[in-house]
Amino acid sequence: MHFYITGDTHGDFRRIEQFCLENDTTVEDVMIILGDAGINYHLDSRDNELKEELSQLDITLFCIHGNHEARPWEAGDYDEKEWNGGIVYVEEQYPNLLFAKDGEIYYFNDRSVIVIGGAYSVDKYYRLNNGLMWFDTEQPDETIKQYVEKQLEKVDWSVDIVLSHTVPILAEPVWNFIPGLDQTTVDKSTEKWLQTMHDNLDLREGWYAGNYHCESEENGIRIMYEDFDEICCEE
Repeated sequence: MHFYITGDTHGDFRRIEQFCLENDTTVEDVMIILGDAGINYHLDSRDNELKEELSQLDITLFCIHGNHEARPWEAGDYDEKEWNGGIVYVEEQYPNLLFAKDGEIYYFNDRSVIVIGGAYSVDKYYRLNNGLMWFDTEQPDETIKQYVEKQLEKVDWSVDIVLSHTVPILAEPVWNFIPGLDQTTVDKSTEKWLQTMHDNLDLREGWYAGNYHCESEENGIRIMYEDFDEICCEE
């Protein structure tokens, strides 16, 4: 079993398909998508058509929650299932499409991996004004934050890897911010909270995030977009 990782796909899985062909993957292998997979976006038949296509992939998708998609319980008839030590959301007809639960700690080849999804949409008002999808559950609420912290307390705030969508505020790639966007209008509450998580963590291997549509590493936190990597390799 291999654990591969990449950034946002926004409903376009052509590079994932090509990766599977080039690497001869199977459904025993896992592709982690660091938020905004775009599978539960339209909330209509278009999502189901995409899921049908993705169910034919020779890989299992493990999707972190992003800010441009619905949470699973808003999008369909999802069940909770135990998988690699944690809870995932899955639809019976699409067993290779897994959606992470924020705060769950999974074990990938004996490495502990906590998931913390969500982010604020800097294009929120553009979306609302132009009839595009926007989700008011995009950021982790207080219930989710408390659950994350409770889970970390159970392991003495020590994990191998963090998978998130956005990043702690000191790791933001400010050079990649949208030109002309007044950053004082952007809700940074999730990034500030993640910074607190980061400062209290005993993080043994690494932190991976998506969201910013760039490839970067800031303060030991790797931001990914279209690149691929493999984590938690078998020893």
